[in-house]
Amino acid sequence: MAVGAVAHAAVEPLPPAAPTEPVDPAEEGPTVSIDLNGINGSPNSSIVVLITITLLSVAPALLLMMSSFTKIFVVLALTRNALGLQGVPPNQVLAGLALFLSLFIMAPVIGDVNAVGVQPYLEGAATFTEAVDLGSAPLREFMLAHTRESDLALVTRAADLPNPESPADVAMTTLIPAFMLSELRSAFIIGFVIFVPFLVIDLVVAAALMSMGMMMLPPIMVSLPFKLLLFVLVDGWGLIVTALVGSYG
Repeated sequence: MAVGAVAHAAVEPLPPAAPTEPVDPAEEGPTVSIDLNGINGSPNSSIVVLITITLLSVAPALLLMMSSFTKIFVVLALTRNALGLQGVPPNQVLAGLALFLSLFIMAPVIGDVNAVGVQPYLEGAATFTEAVDLGSAPLREFMLAHTRESDLALVTRAADLPNPESPADVAMTTLIPAFMLSELRSAFIIGFVIFVPFLVIDLVVAAALMSMGMMMLPPIMVSLPFKLLLFVLVDGWGLIVTALVGSYG
């Protein structure tokens, strides 16, 4: 035990190591980096997937604000209310019909966006910023064609901005709310035209019930079959769809 203790005490500790000098990042060895572009300048597949997921998350907002979906859905909902129906057709059916009608109406615009914006970016011929600028041009033309000048002036004055000298000078932040106002106005005009004949039927039925002394019977129970019959005889859904599609011609 004494020999082991003496041997252990004879070992001297090593001096501390000297600090290393900082290394220039340019002279460092292999590092971890993220390459946004793939082979031949085309975007990386991981970046494409990330952008696709991001677009899917904001797609409902884009669908509502920059397409014909809002106008079609409002008109269909007003038609249901004019008939006196509360839950038939359900909102899911109306939304689905409005969605596919919007895709039908917006098909040329979507094709132009894909041709001038999406495909050049996927092929590496344009950067992401250039693709967004090129792809937004068809949407701008569509919204400008269906936006009233008075709505543009209203939004411009509300934002305290100078009046644009040309349609190309209209900012997207001004164009989108103005387009929404124009779409809602057109939807309410179509809804008013749809309400008038059904309102006449309600008035006639109410007057007939009052003259017969049947004041306790709700007029909607008697007028609903006549409104449904009228709507079917004139092919109401076909007329409404034709009017909505024609309004974007």
